[in-house]
Amino acid sequence: MDIAATLGKIKKSHQTIVGFALETNDEQSNALHKLEKKNFDFIVLNSMRDAGAGFGHDTNKITILRRDGSRTDFPLKSKTAVAQDIVAEICEAANQKQK
Repeated sequence: MDIAATLGKIKKSHQTIVGFALETNDEQSNALHKLEKKNFDFIVLNSMRDAGAGFGHDTNKITILRRDGSRTDFPLKSKTAVAQDIVAEICEAANQKQK
């Protein structure tokens, strides 16, 4: 069972669903496919291509891809700072839905 896809199917208009993608090939294309297929509002793409990013490091580099086609590329930073960026994005998405 794909829990994320199930949640995407029953998502209400006031809810925000975030997905995560760790990709090694065709990163953006695969992440965008997941975003659409699972009805996410945005997806956090983790790249394994960059030195210092991913597992085994205290740093990570992400890209946030949004349903509207926009994206934000973040530089390599601490995983704590990455988490703060993701939470800020969730809060912004939630605020936009309330308007």
